[in-house]
Amino acid sequence: MIVELRTYHCAPGRLPALHDRFTSITLGFFDKYGIKQVGFWTNLSGPTNQSLTYLLQWESLAERETKWNAFQADPEWVEKRNATEAHKIIVERVEVQFMTPTAYSALR
Repeated sequence: MIVELRTYHCAPGRLPALHDRFTSITLGFFDKYGIKQVGFWTNLSGPTNQSLTYLLQWESLAERETKWNAFQADPEWVEKRNATEAHKIIVERVEVQFMTPTAYSALR
């Protein structure tokens, strides 16, 4: 198993728009492409409260490449994502890390 850690850093005040995009658009495309989410989090404290962090679970990097690339290339997804940012950008920066569990991890 591989876990992908993704953190989206939003433009000031745009976190609610990102939440809305995930709940009304993105999660449907995740289901369509078999992208398994582990969970989503926002910051209660720290340097910013304008970010969303989430985890995706993959069997392999090959599975991730196939499913993520298909999702990103879906014309309907591209159209809907662009429409949500037509007047103002939502995400300024994305950080991505791939992690593999240790032998003693509860999640393996």
